[in-house]
Amino acid sequence: MAPPNDAGDGDDDKPEMPVVLITGCANGGIGYEYCKAFASLGCRVVATDVPDRVPDLAGLDADHLPLDVTSDESVEGAVARVLAEHGRVDVLVNNAGIGCTGPLAELRGEAVRRAMDVNFLGQLRMVRAVAPHMASRRSGRVVNVGSVVGTAATPWAGPYCASKAAVHAATDALRVELRPFGVHVVKVVPRRGEVRAGPRQHGAARRRAGGVAAVPGVRGGDRGEGAGVAGGGRDGRRRVRGARGSAGDERAAAAGDRVREHDVAVRGAGGGAAVGARRLLRQALRPRQDATTALEKKKKPS
Repeated sequence: MAPPNDAGDGDDDKPEMPVVLITGCANGGIGYEYCKAFASLGCRVVATDVPDRVPDLAGLDADHLPLDVTSDESVEGAVARVLAEHGRVDVLVNNAGIGCTGPLAELRGEAVRRAMDVNFLGQLRMVRAVAPHMASRRSGRVVNVGSVVGTAATPWAGPYCASKAAVHAATDALRVELRPFGVHVVKVVPRRGEVRAGPRQHGAARRRAGGVAAVPGVRGGDRGEGAGVAGGGRDGRRRVRGARGSAGDERAAAAGDRVREHDVAVRGAGGGAAVGARRLLRQALRPRQDATTALEKKKKPS
């Protein structure tokens, strides 16, 4: 991991570069594009992935760090290293994920457990490691990558859908639990088909989703999130595509339109990740008044 850039240290008038920690960053997924987008905004980016995929982080203007979200020891060690070298984590992007395709009634238990361990429990491990630090500073943002299939499940991807439903529920709970400590929690919701759209840029139609600004995404793969609603595998996408009818499409679209005010719907493709990174960063660094302070002000006599 490269040493932090200390240029400008000692100048109290110069703002520090935000530190962004991202999981699941190997080339080919959304995480890789988010690394590039945050780096282009002047952030200190720490790009992570499992050890055998660290070489795939080459080309990123970021620190490279091995991190296995299924290991408590790996998570705690990586976060401790980031804090030791950079002093803080301003934004955590929980992007690491894997697919799991096949008939749910026939899948081996180990495959289902693996999907839940990476996609859901992996995010909780990262939050447990980072949240105490953010709470002590009363500042920070946790970004959990979910999926529209966490609300509208698709066939032959049951474990993936279930893991994303768990992510959605846990994110909603964390948002309430961490808000009094100045930590804001948001989930990013990739939409069916749009994340896999390739380099084609989508038009400006439907630029709002359920009252929230839509954030352009990128084509994803099995390395990190973005592989999509069929859990990532080509076979899974081929099988599910034939089974989806207009009713399934309508359910997915309706679920996407129900994103809440704290959620971000990922739309479009290509370099649009920069737009999403900019919005997330702006919200993460915006001064926030915690609930305790607000309550104390209300109690003060006029």
